[in-house]
Amino acid sequence: MVIVTGGGTGGHFYPGLAAARALLAAGEPVTYVGAQGGLEERVLPEAKLPFRIIPAGKLSRDALRPGEGMKVLRGLWEAQRVVRELRPRAVLSMGGYAGFPVALVSALLGVPMVIHEQNAKLGLANRILARLACRVTLSTPMKLEPRLAAKTQVVGYPVREEKRSQAEASVALGLDPERPTILIMGGSQGSKELNEQLPERLYPLLGEWQVLHQSGLRWEHVMKSKERPHYMVRGYVDSVLAWSAAEFAITRGGAGTLSEAAYHRVPVLGVPLPRNLDGGAQQANVGFYAERNAALLLASWDQFEAQLNALLDPPTRAQIRDRLGGLSPAGAAERLAQVVLEAA
Repeated sequence: MVIVTGGGTGGHFYPGLAAARALLAAGEPVTYVGAQGGLEERVLPEAKLPFRIIPAGKLSRDALRPGEGMKVLRGLWEAQRVVRELRPRAVLSMGGYAGFPVALVSALLGVPMVIHEQNAKLGLANRILARLACRVTLSTPMKLEPRLAAKTQVVGYPVREEKRSQAEASVALGLDPERPTILIMGGSQGSKELNEQLPERLYPLLGEWQVLHQSGLRWEHVMKSKERPHYMVRGYVDSVLAWSAAEFAITRGGAGTLSEAAYHRVPVLGVPLPRNLDGGAQQANVGFYAERNAALLLASWDQFEAQLNALLDPPTRAQIRDRLGGLSPAGAAERLAQVVLEAA
């Protein structure tokens, strides 16, 4: 039996869920361990997968956040209880604060522990866990010190490997199948910055284009006032349909968002979070694609018009699609599951 752990946000949880399902398909029993208050607490009861929910304190890059210290301690205590009870033969941690307690306890108890890093640089939890892990798996190549590099494998980022035709997806979403679609995707929770900056800038294109704007559920009621003919706002949209319908996208720089774009070969203008909010993870993610001419990076809103005009150019979009082809290959969940089974 294998424990898969991690969550808090969709970027950590959904690839973990995909890996768990790949392990099950390979005949390996799996229990998913997530964190109280994380996305997984809502989704796992419907996932038809054995699971446990434990406390987990959020780690900070500077200092432990007020009130989180006790959660960290309670999480470690609950984690050791779960690991001793389930007696897994391996643990897969998807990083983040939600995956930290079980991964750390497992390594200290001598259970083989594998980590997966979704971003183009190691996050805080994975920087700590990498030295204790028997294998380190990555979504994209990165430079690591030799001792870590020796036990590292690039497996990719597990995404939903489903596609629809552009016309079929457009109809399913209530869009006009005869118009090209610009997708705005701020991640699973939406982006306040994209919500505020983009509608007015994109209205002039509505004579020819249409916009599907995922605002995030918490901002949907406010953003509904921004709707116009051919400018559709939705709090949440099915990602497969959204990416299948899109001609190009304007997004945040989450690893999952960019991996889905690459899998569907949708050109992206990436607007990463400021470095002080996520330690530079989204900057690194968009930078990885931009350095390979597989995405455009918006460093300042002053550059938006020029970057938008580039994506409105069909030859530019075609060149980016060609570059995206090999950056999110199918089978990432199965490759990750295989590494875990080899470590067990």
